[in-house]
Amino acid sequence: MDWDAAIEKNREALKRILAMLVAMAGLELEELRGQFTFFRQKGTAASRFSRAEKSKLSPALTPALDPALTLPRRLHRAILRLLRPAEAAVRRLIVVAARGLVVILPPPRQKPQPKFRPGAGPVRMPARPKTRARRATLPLLDPLKPWNRRRRRAPRGVPRISCPGYSEPFRIPAWSPNDPIDASRLDARLWALAAALDDLPGQARRFARWRARRDAALARERESGCLRRFGRFSPLKPGRPPGWRRKKPVHEVHEVLDVVHGLAQWALEPPDTS
Repeated sequence: MDWDAAIEKNREALKRILAMLVAMAGLELEELRGQFTFFRQKGTAASRFSRAEKSKLSPALTPALDPALTLPRRLHRAILRLLRPAEAAVRRLIVVAARGLVVILPPPRQKPQPKFRPGAGPVRMPARPKTRARRATLPLLDPLKPWNRRRRRAPRGVPRISCPGYSEPFRIPAWSPNDPIDASRLDARLWALAAALDDLPGQARRFARWRARRDAALARERESGCLRRFGRFSPLKPGRPPGWRRKKPVHEVHEVLDVVHGLAQWALEPPDTS
């Protein structure tokens, strides 16, 4: 099988899907020096669909949020329904790209021991300089559902206690599909997805390092004979991938997810040594 051709074909399909999601969110996708950069659209270059949806925001809630980082509830949910399977597909594409990749881990860092002087207490180590905030990166592991958490039902009503002639009944707030939703987290996830698609070999090396650390931890536990603490053995969640549809796919992203999920399962199989 030509793995490189399969990776490139699905990568181009995911780039088209990402460009569609960026257009839905009212962002502009521009390729600069081999990386995707997001810019807020201004003037006539803005998406007509995004401007039409943003114009429907509830006027009572809009001043409380930054209008440049908000989306209507219906548009926010529509993007999330396609973003989840797109992230799962890119995650599996990284697993396929890391097939057969071997990396050498650096030696573990040792914490500096505090120096003691006779007649004095321990000398405090100098504080590390503060680094700049890191951009969001695409997680390599599928999120797992909590097994001990019960699903909470949303309240459908509130107590309406009033005194006739002195107070009025409390009005039950109704959700509107045009309510503004903070889209800063959505913007960061789109940026992380674009960065992962642009630097697929780098993400493959990142996954290979995680796999090497996992194998090294398992080897140490076999030698010591102690039980392993709870951790992840596989980057994929058991069962269906996130965003997978049981019925007929309704979007291209579901078809791509179905294909790359099978490729990732194939790439994770142990080699046949018979």
